[in-house]
Amino acid sequence: MEAASIPAAHGHDHHGPPPANRSSRVEPALLGMLLFIISEVMVFGAFFTAYFFIRVVAVPGGWFPIDDMDLPVAVAGVNTAILVSSSLTLHWAQTSIKNGNRFGLQAGMSATFLLGLTFLFIQINEYVHIGFAPQDNAQATVFFSLTGLHGAHVTIGLILLGMVTIRAFRGHFSPEHHQGVEIPGIYWHFVDVMWIVVYTSVYVL
Repeated sequence: MEAASIPAAHGHDHHGPPPANRSSRVEPALLGMLLFIISEVMVFGAFFTAYFFIRVVAVPGGWFPIDDMDLPVAVAGVNTAILVSSSLTLHWAQTSIKNGNRFGLQAGMSATFLLGLTFLFIQINEYVHIGFAPQDNAQATVFFSLTGLHGAHVTIGLILLGMVTIRAFRGHFSPEHHQGVEIPGIYWHFVDVMWIVVYTSVYVL
Protein backbone atom coordinates (compact mmCIF):
# COMPACT_ATOMS: atom_id res chain seq x y z
CA MET A 1 0.00 0.00 0.00
CA GLU A 2 2.79 2.38 0.84
CA ALA A 3 4.50 1.67 -2.48
CA ALA A 4 1.29 2.37 -4.38
CA SER A 5 0.87 5.72 -2.66
CA ILE A 6 4.35 7.02 -3.52
CA PRO A 7 3.49 8.50 -6.99
CA ALA A 8 0.51 10.35 -5.53
CA ALA A 9 2.66 11.72 -2.72
CA HIS A 10 5.10 13.24 -5.20
CA GLY A 11 2.29 14.90 -7.13
CA HIS A 12 3.18 13.88 -10.70
CA ASP A 13 2.39 11.08 -13.09
CA HIS A 14 5.36 10.22 -15.34
CA HIS A 15 5.18 7.67 -18.14
CA GLY A 16 8.02 6.43 -20.31
CA PRO A 17 11.79 6.64 -19.92
CA PRO A 18 13.40 9.56 -18.10
CA PRO A 19 14.80 12.47 -20.14
CA ALA A 20 18.17 11.81 -21.76
CA ASN A 21 21.14 13.04 -19.76
CA ARG A 22 23.04 15.70 -21.72
CA SER A 23 26.68 15.58 -20.76
CA SER A 24 27.60 18.37 -23.17
CA ARG A 25 26.47 21.98 -23.23
CA VAL A 26 26.66 21.96 -27.05
CA GLU A 27 23.31 21.61 -28.79
CA PRO A 28 22.91 18.17 -30.42
CA ALA A 29 22.31 19.65 -33.88
CA LEU A 30 25.40 21.85 -33.63
CA LEU A 31 27.51 18.99 -32.31
CA GLY A 32 26.32 16.76 -35.14
CA MET A 33 27.24 19.36 -37.76
CA LEU A 34 30.69 19.92 -36.23
CA LEU A 35 31.38 16.17 -36.20
CA PHE A 36 30.22 15.93 -39.80
CA ILE A 37 32.54 18.77 -40.83
CA ILE A 38 35.46 17.05 -39.10
CA SER A 39 34.75 13.91 -41.13
CA GLU A 40 34.60 15.98 -44.33
CA VAL A 41 37.95 17.60 -43.53
CA MET A 42 39.41 14.09 -43.42
CA VAL A 43 37.91 13.32 -46.84
CA PHE A 44 39.42 16.47 -48.31
CA GLY A 45 42.69 15.59 -46.59
CA ALA A 46 42.85 12.32 -48.53
CA PHE A 47 42.38 14.15 -51.84
CA PHE A 48 44.95 16.80 -50.89
CA THR A 49 47.40 14.00 -50.09
CA ALA A 50 47.10 12.75 -53.66
CA TYR A 51 47.46 16.31 -54.98
CA PHE A 52 50.61 17.12 -53.03
CA PHE A 53 52.06 13.69 -53.86
CA ILE A 54 51.89 14.60 -57.54
CA ARG A 55 53.39 18.04 -56.89
CA VAL A 56 56.28 16.70 -54.78
CA VAL A 57 57.07 13.55 -56.74
CA ALA A 58 57.19 15.60 -59.94
CA VAL A 59 55.10 13.53 -62.31
CA PRO A 60 56.46 13.82 -65.89
CA GLY A 61 55.25 17.13 -67.24
CA GLY A 62 55.00 18.66 -63.77
CA TRP A 63 51.90 20.50 -62.68
CA PHE A 64 50.21 22.87 -65.11
CA PRO A 65 50.66 24.07 -67.81
CA ILE A 66 50.58 20.70 -69.61
CA ASP A 67 50.55 20.43 -73.41
CA ASP A 68 50.16 24.23 -73.59
CA MET A 69 47.04 24.07 -71.45
CA ASP A 70 46.87 25.93 -68.15
CA LEU A 71 44.29 26.39 -65.43
CA PRO A 72 41.92 29.40 -65.70
CA VAL A 73 43.31 31.21 -62.68
CA ALA A 74 41.52 34.50 -63.38
CA VAL A 75 38.10 32.89 -63.81
CA ALA A 76 38.61 30.83 -60.66
CA GLY A 77 39.65 34.00 -58.85
CA VAL A 78 36.40 35.73 -59.79
CA ASN A 79 34.51 32.61 -58.71
CA THR A 80 36.34 32.71 -55.39
CA ALA A 81 35.22 36.30 -54.85
CA ILE A 82 31.64 35.24 -55.59
CA LEU A 83 31.75 32.43 -53.05
CA VAL A 84 33.37 34.62 -50.38
CA SER A 85 30.64 37.20 -50.99
CA SER A 86 28.04 34.51 -50.31
CA SER A 87 29.49 34.08 -46.81
CA LEU A 88 29.03 37.80 -46.21
CA THR A 89 25.40 37.76 -47.34
CA LEU A 90 24.78 34.69 -45.20
CA HIS A 91 26.23 36.49 -42.18
CA TRP A 92 23.90 39.39 -42.96
CA ALA A 93 20.94 36.99 -42.98
CA GLN A 94 21.98 35.41 -39.69
CA THR A 95 22.51 38.78 -38.01
CA SER A 96 19.18 40.04 -39.34
CA ILE A 97 17.07 37.24 -37.88
CA LYS A 98 18.81 37.60 -34.52
CA ASN A 99 17.66 41.23 -34.54
CA GLY A 100 14.16 40.37 -35.72
CA ASN A 101 14.71 41.74 -39.23
CA ARG A 102 12.78 39.32 -41.45
CA PHE A 103 13.46 41.29 -44.64
CA GLY A 104 17.20 41.10 -44.02
CA LEU A 105 16.91 37.36 -43.46
CA GLN A 106 14.96 36.83 -46.67
CA ALA A 107 17.17 39.11 -48.77
CA GLY A 108 20.38 37.68 -47.32
CA MET A 109 19.35 34.07 -47.84
CA SER A 110 18.16 34.77 -51.40
CA ALA A 111 21.42 36.51 -52.26
CA THR A 112 23.46 33.70 -50.70
CA PHE A 113 21.60 31.06 -52.69
CA LEU A 114 21.97 32.96 -55.98
CA LEU A 115 25.69 33.58 -55.39
CA GLY A 116 26.25 29.89 -54.62
CA LEU A 117 24.31 28.90 -57.74
CA THR A 118 26.41 31.31 -59.81
CA PHE A 119 29.60 29.78 -58.42
CA LEU A 120 28.45 26.28 -59.36
CA PHE A 121 27.40 27.37 -62.85
CA ILE A 122 30.80 28.99 -63.50
CA GLN A 123 32.60 25.89 -62.26
CA ILE A 124 30.59 23.63 -64.56
CA ASN A 125 31.24 26.02 -67.46
CA GLU A 126 34.94 25.86 -66.60
CA TYR A 127 34.87 22.07 -66.84
CA VAL A 128 33.22 22.26 -70.26
CA HIS A 129 35.80 24.64 -71.74
CA ILE A 130 38.97 23.72 -69.84
CA GLY A 131 40.42 21.64 -72.69
CA PHE A 132 41.33 18.38 -70.94
CA ALA A 133 39.50 15.43 -69.41
CA PRO A 134 39.96 13.59 -66.09
CA GLN A 135 41.41 10.53 -67.81
CA ASP A 136 44.08 12.44 -69.76
CA ASN A 137 46.76 12.37 -67.08
CA ALA A 138 47.32 12.20 -63.32
CA GLN A 139 47.22 15.96 -62.94
CA ALA A 140 43.84 16.19 -64.67
CA THR A 141 42.48 13.36 -62.53
CA VAL A 142 43.48 15.07 -59.29
CA PHE A 143 42.24 18.45 -60.51
CA PHE A 144 38.77 17.17 -61.39
CA SER A 145 38.61 14.99 -58.26
CA LEU A 146 39.48 17.79 -55.85
CA THR A 147 37.42 20.54 -57.44
CA GLY A 148 34.59 18.10 -58.16
CA LEU A 149 34.51 17.00 -54.53
CA HIS A 150 34.12 20.61 -53.53
CA GLY A 151 31.46 21.12 -56.20
CA ALA A 152 29.49 18.23 -54.70
CA HIS A 153 29.63 19.94 -51.31
CA VAL A 154 28.43 23.19 -52.89
CA THR A 155 25.49 21.31 -54.37
CA ILE A 156 24.56 19.89 -50.96
CA GLY A 157 24.96 23.36 -49.46
CA LEU A 158 22.64 24.85 -52.07
CA ILE A 159 19.95 22.30 -51.21
CA LEU A 160 20.23 23.31 -47.56
CA LEU A 161 20.23 27.02 -48.40
CA GLY A 162 17.20 26.56 -50.63
CA MET A 163 15.28 24.90 -47.81
CA VAL A 164 16.27 27.67 -45.38
CA THR A 165 15.27 30.36 -47.89
CA ILE A 166 11.84 28.82 -48.40
CA ARG A 167 11.32 28.58 -44.66
CA ALA A 168 12.47 32.20 -44.26
CA PHE A 169 9.74 33.41 -46.61
CA ARG A 170 7.20 31.30 -44.71
CA GLY A 171 8.13 32.99 -41.44
CA HIS A 172 9.53 29.94 -39.70
CA PHE A 173 12.36 31.79 -37.91
CA SER A 174 12.46 34.34 -35.12
CA PRO A 175 15.08 35.97 -32.85
CA GLU A 176 14.39 33.23 -30.31
CA HIS A 177 14.31 30.32 -32.77
CA HIS A 178 16.81 30.54 -35.61
CA GLN A 179 18.89 27.39 -35.22
CA GLY A 180 17.62 26.30 -38.63
CA VAL A 181 19.59 29.19 -40.10
CA GLU A 182 22.69 28.79 -37.94
CA ILE A 183 23.40 25.08 -38.55
CA PRO A 184 23.26 25.13 -42.39
CA GLY A 185 25.19 28.40 -42.21
CA ILE A 186 28.09 26.66 -40.46
CA TYR A 187 28.22 24.11 -43.28
CA TRP A 188 28.21 26.84 -45.94
CA HIS A 189 31.02 28.75 -44.23
CA PHE A 190 33.00 25.49 -44.17
CA VAL A 191 32.42 25.07 -47.91
CA ASP A 192 33.66 28.62 -48.52
CA VAL A 193 36.80 28.18 -46.42
CA MET A 194 37.57 24.86 -48.07
CA TRP A 195 37.32 26.46 -51.53
CA ILE A 196 39.85 29.12 -50.54
CA VAL A 197 42.24 26.30 -49.62
CA VAL A 198 41.51 24.49 -52.90
CA TYR A 199 41.91 27.63 -55.00
CA THR A 200 45.16 28.64 -53.32
CA SER A 201 46.66 25.16 -53.55
CA VAL A 202 45.53 24.13 -57.03
CA TYR A 203 45.31 27.37 -59.00
CA VAL A 204 47.78 29.75 -57.35
CA LEU A 205 50.71 27.71 -56.01
